[in-house]
Amino acid sequence: MTKSELELTVGDHRFSALSSGTGETVLCLHGFPDHARSYRHQLPALADAGYRAVSPTLRGYEPSSQGRRHVPEYHPLQLAADAIEWARELGGGEPIHLIGHDWGALVAYNACLLAPELFRSATTIAVPPIHAFEVGIRRYPVQLRNSWYTIFFQLRGLADAVVAARDYAFIEKLWRDWSPGWAWEPEEMTSLKDTLRQPGVLWSALAYYRATLNPFLADSRRSSEMIRQPNSVPTLAITGALDGCMDTRIYDCVDQSLFLNGYEMARIEGAGHFVHQEKPDEINRLLIAWLAKHD
Repeated sequence: MTKSELELTVGDHRFSALSSGTGETVLCLHGFPDHARSYRHQLPALADAGYRAVSPTLRGYEPSSQGRRHVPEYHPLQLAADAIEWARELGGGEPIHLIGHDWGALVAYNACLLAPELFRSATTIAVPPIHAFEVGIRRYPVQLRNSWYTIFFQLRGLADAVVAARDYAFIEKLWRDWSPGWAWEPEEMTSLKDTLRQPGVLWSALAYYRATLNPFLADSRRSSEMIRQPNSVPTLAITGALDGCMDTRIYDCVDQSLFLNGYEMARIEGAGHFVHQEKPDEINRLLIAWLAKHD
């Protein structure tokens, strides 16, 4: 197994990435509040299984990928464009496997709709297909309470200050609320806070929410049109039964007919939003079996 750091590029933006192994590429996209080390348990396991696993730092999570402070540049469709370029670069003309957690899951759905020919399979963790979210939030209105932070993040300046206050105590609260009972490694929380302390990173991370919830952006209108577009990439959706961020019942609202080449769902008992970090051995077995099925 080989371990390395590499750099990906999209235009003038440069993205650092963690990489392990050789073989077919598995691109792993992190979410919020998180960073590329989110997949520290998956990268070596995938490498041992014969894959090249790559976990890049998403747009804005380091100064080299920020550019100007312009909220529309952080819309999910813009992030999906990054993932599409990475897939072309890493695949060398062949389709790759795609994994996404939280924001990475949303990016994965969009990338598969925009360029399905680039992906052998998709695995999404902790975020259901958007059409299911729209149905589920009406069926399970408790999700409105779970999503309170998305509205709070619209308060520019105030939200930024609150999140950073008391050594990013807000981030620890989200991890506790979203993954009840999870005893994370203290050094991993320190590493995440160090990421958020870099110039411009917190602003960029919150801009994801500000772009997505802005209905006047052209990308937002385009996203609305894509919600029920058929997806031809085989998709595995993983949810933690105790997820305090995304109500796991929303996965029961998925219209599987929209997944033209197969959709599977795995609900992991005793785990929350960060299920791949909470139960890495179980998730790694799932992932490796799924990838092998679509090699």
